[in-house]
Amino acid sequence: MFDHVKFGVRDYAASKTFYLQALEPLGVTIAGGGDDPSYGIEICGSHNASLCLYQTEDQPAPLHIAFVATTREQVDAFYEAALAAGGKDNGPPGLRPKYHANYYAAFVIGPDGHNIEAV
Repeated sequence: MFDHVKFGVRDYAASKTFYLQALEPLGVTIAGGGDDPSYGIEICGSHNASLCLYQTEDQPAPLHIAFVATTREQVDAFYEAALAAGGKDNGPPGLRPKYHANYYAAFVIGPDGHNIEAV
Protein backbone atom coordinates (compact mmCIF):
# COMPACT_ATOMS: atom_id res chain seq x y z
CA MET A 1 0.00 0.00 0.00
CA PHE A 2 2.76 2.50 0.89
CA ASP A 3 5.67 3.58 -1.24
CA HIS A 4 7.42 5.31 1.66
CA VAL A 5 6.84 6.79 5.10
CA LYS A 6 8.86 9.81 6.28
CA PHE A 7 9.03 11.09 9.83
CA GLY A 8 11.19 13.36 11.93
CA VAL A 9 13.56 12.26 14.68
CA ARG A 10 15.11 14.33 17.47
CA ASP A 11 18.63 12.83 17.24
CA TYR A 12 19.29 12.01 13.59
CA ALA A 13 22.68 10.36 14.14
CA ALA A 14 21.39 8.11 16.93
CA SER A 15 18.22 7.20 15.01
CA LYS A 16 20.13 6.49 11.80
CA THR A 17 22.49 4.17 13.69
CA PHE A 18 19.63 2.50 15.57
CA TYR A 19 17.45 1.76 12.53
CA LEU A 20 20.33 0.54 10.35
CA GLN A 21 21.62 -1.78 13.08
CA ALA A 22 18.22 -2.99 14.31
CA LEU A 23 16.85 -3.65 10.82
CA GLU A 24 19.99 -5.17 9.29
CA PRO A 25 18.80 -8.73 10.13
CA LEU A 26 15.69 -8.01 8.01
CA GLY A 27 17.80 -7.05 4.99
CA VAL A 28 17.22 -3.30 5.28
CA THR A 29 19.87 -1.09 3.66
CA ILE A 30 20.37 2.55 2.73
CA ALA A 31 18.45 3.41 -0.44
CA GLY A 32 19.28 7.11 -0.56
CA GLY A 33 20.46 10.18 1.28
CA GLY A 34 22.11 9.88 4.64
CA ASP A 35 24.59 12.74 4.82
CA ASP A 36 22.29 15.76 5.26
CA PRO A 37 20.17 15.39 8.44
CA SER A 38 17.61 17.95 7.22
CA TYR A 39 17.01 15.83 4.10
CA GLY A 40 17.48 12.56 5.93
CA ILE A 41 17.99 8.98 4.95
CA GLU A 42 15.84 6.49 3.08
CA ILE A 43 16.14 2.85 4.11
CA CYS A 44 14.55 0.00 2.22
CA GLY A 45 14.12 -3.76 2.41
CA SER A 46 13.11 -6.29 -0.20
CA HIS A 47 9.46 -5.20 -0.30
CA ASN A 48 10.16 -1.89 -2.11
CA ALA A 49 8.53 0.26 0.57
CA SER A 50 10.92 2.58 2.35
CA LEU A 51 11.26 4.40 5.62
CA CYS A 52 12.71 7.92 5.59
CA LEU A 53 14.09 9.69 8.67
CA TYR A 54 15.09 13.34 8.98
CA GLN A 55 16.22 15.67 11.76
CA THR A 56 13.51 17.75 13.42
CA GLU A 57 13.36 19.99 16.45
CA ASP A 58 9.72 19.03 17.03
CA GLN A 59 8.85 16.21 19.39
CA PRO A 60 7.67 13.39 17.11
CA ALA A 61 4.38 11.73 18.00
CA PRO A 62 4.89 8.09 19.01
CA LEU A 63 4.45 5.66 16.12
CA HIS A 64 4.06 1.91 15.85
CA ILE A 65 6.02 0.62 12.87
CA ALA A 66 5.99 -3.08 11.99
CA PHE A 67 8.59 -4.57 9.63
CA VAL A 68 8.16 -7.83 7.74
CA ALA A 69 10.46 -10.71 8.62
CA THR A 70 10.52 -13.88 6.54
CA THR A 71 11.48 -16.20 9.40
CA ARG A 72 11.18 -16.39 13.16
CA GLU A 73 14.97 -16.36 13.30
CA GLN A 74 14.93 -12.93 11.63
CA VAL A 75 12.49 -11.68 14.29
CA ASP A 76 14.85 -13.00 16.98
CA ALA A 77 17.89 -11.40 15.30
CA PHE A 78 16.04 -8.08 14.92
CA TYR A 79 15.20 -8.07 18.63
CA GLU A 80 18.80 -8.75 19.68
CA ALA A 81 20.20 -6.20 17.21
CA ALA A 82 17.68 -3.55 18.28
CA LEU A 83 18.54 -4.02 21.97
CA ALA A 84 22.27 -3.87 21.13
CA ALA A 85 21.59 -0.64 19.23
CA GLY A 86 20.05 0.94 22.33
CA GLY A 87 16.40 -0.05 21.94
CA LYS A 88 14.32 -0.85 25.01
CA ASP A 89 12.42 -4.11 25.34
CA ASN A 90 8.70 -3.80 24.64
CA GLY A 91 7.95 -7.48 24.10
CA PRO A 92 10.44 -10.29 23.41
CA PRO A 93 10.15 -12.59 20.39
CA GLY A 94 7.24 -14.97 20.63
CA LEU A 95 3.81 -15.95 19.44
CA ARG A 96 1.02 -13.40 19.86
CA PRO A 97 -2.12 -15.59 19.66
CA LYS A 98 -4.39 -12.63 20.45
CA TYR A 99 -3.53 -11.36 16.93
CA HIS A 100 -3.69 -14.81 15.29
CA ALA A 101 -2.36 -18.32 15.95
CA ASN A 102 0.91 -17.93 14.00
CA TYR A 103 1.67 -14.25 14.69
CA TYR A 104 5.33 -14.26 15.78
CA ALA A 105 6.77 -10.86 16.64
CA ALA A 106 9.12 -8.84 18.82
CA PHE A 107 8.82 -5.22 19.93
CA VAL A 108 11.34 -2.57 21.00
CA ILE A 109 11.10 1.11 21.81
CA GLY A 110 13.43 3.16 19.59
CA PRO A 111 15.29 6.42 20.29
CA ASP A 112 12.23 8.66 19.87
CA GLY A 113 9.83 6.43 21.79
CA HIS A 114 8.45 4.67 18.71
CA ASN A 115 7.26 1.08 19.09
CA ILE A 116 9.27 -0.84 16.49
CA GLU A 117 8.13 -4.37 15.62
CA ALA A 118 9.40 -7.22 13.48
CA VAL A 119 6.71 -9.72 12.51
